[in-house]
Amino acid sequence: MNTLKMNHYAILVSFVLSFILGFLWYGPLFGEAWMRMVGLDEAMIEANPPGAGIWITNVLSSIIPLYVLAWLFIKLSVRSGIRGAGIGLLIAFSFDFLHRMTSDMFAQAPYELSWITGGFDMVLLTISGFLLGAWRKEVPASS
Repeated sequence: MNTLKMNHYAILVSFVLSFILGFLWYGPLFGEAWMRMVGLDEAMIEANPPGAGIWITNVLSSIIPLYVLAWLFIKLSVRSGIRGAGIGLLIAFSFDFLHRMTSDMFAQAPYELSWITGGFDMVLLTISGFLLGAWRKEVPASS
């Protein structure tokens, strides 16, 4: 059986997709509701534009989980998009969404905020899981 290896191209495509999805999710899809729930408006954003630190953190928090997911898929021998999507969704739901929901409840944040922010992570890791599972890199096992 062939050995699975890290597919950096699949990770790069997933990384780019994360920014496209984020633009859509926090823009035309749920941007207004999200801004209202976190207490932001256009004037506040224009008066205090995000600096380099937030973009560096955004890049790191986008790429590191994708590499961890790809590594985990190698360890679990994930060889299909469907299995990858299922594992991505399970990880996002159990490790991110449930924690976020609980934290938001204690913070008395609007219930819908958890669905917007946690929903983004669930959709993203499901899509990324599908992509990483389907677009795998295999090399012949050494004998």
